[in-house]
Amino acid sequence: LSLHDALPISERGKFDLVFISDSMVMDPTDHPSFLCRFEPTSLITALAMCTTHVGLGATVSTSFNEPFNVARIFGSIDHLSGGRAAWNVVTTSNMKAAQNYSREEHLEHEQRYARAQEFVDVVKGLWDCWEDGAVVADKATGQYVNADKVRPLNHKGRFFQVRGPLNMARSPQGHPVIIQAGGSPSGLELAARTADVVFAVVQELEPAKAAYADLKARMAKYGRAPEEIAVLPGVMPIIGETEAEARAKLAKLQSWINPTNAITLVAS
Repeated sequence: LSLHDALPISERGKFDLVFISDSMVMDPTDHPSFLCRFEPTSLITALAMCTTHVGLGATVSTSFNEPFNVARIFGSIDHLSGGRAAWNVVTTSNMKAAQNYSREEHLEHEQRYARAQEFVDVVKGLWDCWEDGAVVADKATGQYVNADKVRPLNHKGRFFQVRGPLNMARSPQGHPVIIQAGGSPSGLELAARTADVVFAVVQELEPAKAAYADLKARMAKYGRAPEEIAVLPGVMPIIGETEAEARAKLAKLQSWINPTNAITLVAS
């Protein structure tokens, strides 16, 4: 199925969110799922037009974008979709990606996450420049905006200087949903401080419990209650009409693995 066909099926099946991952770099030896990818915010905007209820998430990197652009893009998608936009915040781990953005080297790990912390702060700040009810749209007086409810951001930080305000009214959700999936200590701090949803891929129950407790325990220092983050564990279902059919599908997938693509995927 194409995504255009699959999305309405997901919606009828009561899925809450369809999420599109992304990559800033490609190599012909990569796994096929990494080779041909539409830009995800463009894709979820198109998918918003053929769905009504399902949430639409897209990955956008804080390492190779600007906060004003990201705030504007996801604010626009939230308006166009009636309040269904979600931003998956990533710092981009692949070092080769820097070479596609006029850099010889990638920022080191801790610097990437320091940039991401400030990046998310600026994006949320821009979304908050417009208060609820700022748009008056009074045809009798000609007043469109209550200027007292729109303010500049005037952010000056280590990585960004952003005046604001954003050039659109507050989006239906106020803040589009923030998703995070970092597993390092820096990634967990970013999630504890900013995320609404955390993707977790932990293979065994006891380590999963420990990771869950670790993340939730980090939230108090940021004045957040544990229930403010939903943790979504990752699984890869292989589905068939029978167990034999499902195992045959898995065997076919496994048959496409060779030493070259396996090493590339695992090494990354």
